[in-house]
Amino acid sequence: MPTYRYEAMNAQGQSVKQEVDANSEEEAIQKIRAMKLFPTSIKEKAGAAKRGASATAAGGKRKKSLALGGVSNKALTLFTRQLSTLQDAGLPIVRSLKILEGQQKPGALKNILVEVTEDVEGGMTFSEALSKHPRAFDKLYVNMVRAGEIGGVLDAILQRLADFREKAQRLKKQIIGAMIYPAAVITVAGGILAGIMTFIVPKFKKMFDELNVELPPMTQILIALSDFIANKWYWGLAIIFGTIIFAKVVSATSGGKFILDRVKLKLPVFGTIISKATIARFTRTLGTLVASGVPILEALNITKDTAGNQVIANAIARVHDSIREGESIAEPLAQSKICDDMVVNMIDVGEETGDLDKMLLKIADQYDEDVDVAVAGMTSLIEPIMIIFLGGAVGFIVIALFLPLIKLMNSLGG
Repeated sequence: MPTYRYEAMNAQGQSVKQEVDANSEEEAIQKIRAMKLFPTSIKEKAGAAKRGASATAAGGKRKKSLALGGVSNKALTLFTRQLSTLQDAGLPIVRSLKILEGQQKPGALKNILVEVTEDVEGGMTFSEALSKHPRAFDKLYVNMVRAGEIGGVLDAILQRLADFREKAQRLKKQIIGAMIYPAAVITVAGGILAGIMTFIVPKFKKMFDELNVELPPMTQILIALSDFIANKWYWGLAIIFGTIIFAKVVSATSGGKFILDRVKLKLPVFGTIISKATIARFTRTLGTLVASGVPILEALNITKDTAGNQVIANAIARVHDSIREGESIAEPLAQSKICDDMVVNMIDVGEETGDLDKMLLKIADQYDEDVDVAVAGMTSLIEPIMIIFLGGAVGFIVIALFLPLIKLMNSLGG
């Protein structure tokens, strides 16, 4: 019977290192848990590992399919939800992974699950196996799984992680969905205006030249714009692409990214949405990690890396330093002025009562609702703005084209 070396935590939080005989890793884990211990690492002893390796070599490794691209958020969220269900049903982790691997279509996630399953079978913990694939499983995911393994509540942690990812996806889809209609209208309207400036206005210009009409300033501006769009349109594209490249180069530096992220937070309408969405992400991530048993300093480091905004990340770093020196979370947050007073007060109450995780999740829920309202308000505001803009543009073109004709008719009439 193989022998497994393991590290575990007892009920007092002390580390235990011993050995246990078992027919499989799953059986070894069950025996360890039966001793009221929470396994954090388990590996088969060297001799048995060699036999296992020989068996794997003899049987051959499972084949992986050719995959292009990465793992989508939707596929990863579904996998997390399904794995949570299988763990809740009491299935061993290796069997659960093999079941889900078999259900996956050929692609990146299936290939990753093949490697993760082999690593877990080889003696790695599930979180260690996941950490080898950072492009699919980020620090947040890996650390929450590690906390679930240590606490013996992997099924609950996976459920919480799936909920977190679903809410984040829902918020992202909502913002993108709200922007589809304005973007479509602006694109179509821009195309129509470009067509008028490229094909219609030059014909009027030719007619004005033949009639030798003195053009008013408004018409001169319109014709100049038409000439630029028709003959020097590439300068417009160069400016657009140059601006994008410049923004990417600037954002590649920490100082430049900080400036750009601060500008985003100061934008009218959009700045409010970005700010609330970022704070909702920050509080939900931190609350989920704390509720999962991840130490607060490690949770803050993970939250900082996943904040998505350098201004917020810098504020989280100051909170981390404050807690390391024995202070509270609320005070440095209040000094950073990235959060409303309500958020700071709720976090302060959560620290005093010991319900910080619940308070953080309540803040996240409240800010998600605020984002919903802000997105709805932005959508309703954009529509009349677009109508006014397009009406003004069309009116400008019509007036500019007909002013010379009116002037010509007046001169002929006189």
